[in-house]
Amino acid sequence: MKTGAKLPDVTFHTRVRDEAIEGPNPFRWEDKTTADYFAGKRVILFSLPGAFTPTCSTYQLPGFEKGHADFAAKGVDAIYCMSVNDSFVMNKWAADQGLENVKVIPDGSGEFTRKMGMLVDKDNLGFGMRSWRYAAIVNDGVVEAWFEEPGLMDNCPEDPYGVSSPENLMKHLDEAREPALA
Repeated sequence: MKTGAKLPDVTFHTRVRDEAIEGPNPFRWEDKTTADYFAGKRVILFSLPGAFTPTCSTYQLPGFEKGHADFAAKGVDAIYCMSVNDSFVMNKWAADQGLENVKVIPDGSGEFTRKMGMLVDKDNLGFGMRSWRYAAIVNDGVVEAWFEEPGLMDNCPEDPYGVSSPENLMKHLDEAREPALA
C-alpha cells in the first residue's frame, strides 16, 4: 500500500447494539462497507496484530483515543482501529478499553487486510493470520499518508512499534500544516 492508493472495497460483518432487542445480548448483525466507513471523510485508520495484546492495548489504541480532540483539530473526522478479529472480540475490547472516540472495525476473515497487502502469518505466536501494524491517513477512501512498521514478514520475531504511533501521525500532521520555508 502506498500514498495515493484507493482502499479495497470489502464488506465488514459487524455487531451493533439494538435497543429493540431484549435480553442479555441486545445486538444484531449489520454489514458495513469500505464506503460506509471512508466515503466523504478524512480519517485515521490504524491496524494492529490483535485485540487485547500488550502493545495494542497499552500504547497504540489508548494513544489514539486520548489524542482524538487533537486529531480532530487537524481535520480528522474519525479514527478507526482495525484488527483481524471478529466483531464479538472487537466490541468486547472496545468496551474493555472504555472507548468513546475511536471506532473499531472487525476484519474477521482478514479480507481487507489481505487486499491491503498487510496480512501476515503469526503462527510463531499462535495467532494465525493477522495484520502487520500500520496506520494511514485516508481522505475519501484514498491513502493520503502511509505509516508502516519496518520488517514486514511472516512469523516476525519482533513486534515493531513507533512508525504507526499516534505521536508519529500527529508529528506528520503538524509538519504538513507548517508553511514551507523559502
